[in-house]
Amino acid sequence: MEMDPQQIEQMMDDIGPLVFFAILGAVFLFLLAMNVAVCLFLSSCFKRIPEEHRKLKPGLVWLLMVPCFSIVWNFFVYPALADSYTAAFESQGSNPHGDCGRTLSLVYCILVAVSVVVGCLPCVGPASCILSPAALILWILILIKAGSLKSQLIVTQAGVYRDGGF
Repeated sequence: MEMDPQQIEQMMDDIGPLVFFAILGAVFLFLLAMNVAVCLFLSSCFKRIPEEHRKLKPGLVWLLMVPCFSIVWNFFVYPALADSYTAAFESQGSNPHGDCGRTLSLVYCILVAVSVVVGCLPCVGPASCILSPAALILWILILIKAGSLKSQLIVTQAGVYRDGGF
């Protein structure tokens, strides 16, 4: 049974929106899964830091899942993580890690905020095409730095921690 070209064209017109929404849904689920994974990771980083040195409770990291609010909440989470690591390492008497990524975190937060604002302005919207990838690169660097510092902060059975690498 052969289909004529008009039937094929009609079938493609009917399937087109379904494919579009399927792709859109897949992208949304991927981004949601990525956001959950990052929140789990950041929460585990905060949990690894001794409680007296935490600048933010691990559960508050999940506020990054709230759309739009996360742009502001970035300014609380990422610098607080760096400050928490700094406090933990300095409590041992020395901090060979500098600011533990605080400057990098602040630059990332500013880039994200500026790229969102710039993206909404029609006259400078294309500048967001430069700022967003730069923010993504900084975000990846921050996560790598946080993972590295997390692995260097060792918690012993007694709750006493020490700096050490694997």
